[in-house]
Amino acid sequence: MAEDLDGIYREYANHVYRYLFSLTHDRDLANEMTQETFYRAVYSIHTFDGSCKISVWLCQIAKHVWYQELARRNKHQSQQLHEAIPSTELSPEELALS
Repeated sequence: MAEDLDGIYREYANHVYRYLFSLTHDRDLANEMTQETFYRAVYSIHTFDGSCKISVWLCQIAKHVWYQELARRNKHQSQQLHEAIPSTELSPEELALS
C-alpha cells in the first residue's frame, strides 16, 4: 500500500501543486498546501471509491485545504483591532470632569 501512495504522490503532486498555485499565486503556500493535501489523502484513502479520477479527488481535497486557509485568514483579519478609531463620545475622564 505504501508503494501505491508513493506512486500516487509522484504522479499527481505536480498537478495538485499547479492547481493550488493557480488559487494562491504563492509558491511557498502552494507547496505547503500540496503537502497538507497529500497528508489528508493518506488518512482518507479508504474513502476513495473510484467514482472519479484520483486527480479530481486530490484536487477536491486541495480545494478544501485552500478554503480552510481562507477561513483562517478571514478569522485573523476580523479579530484585529484598530487603535486609532476616533470616537465622538466623551471619554470616561471627560465624563468625570463634566
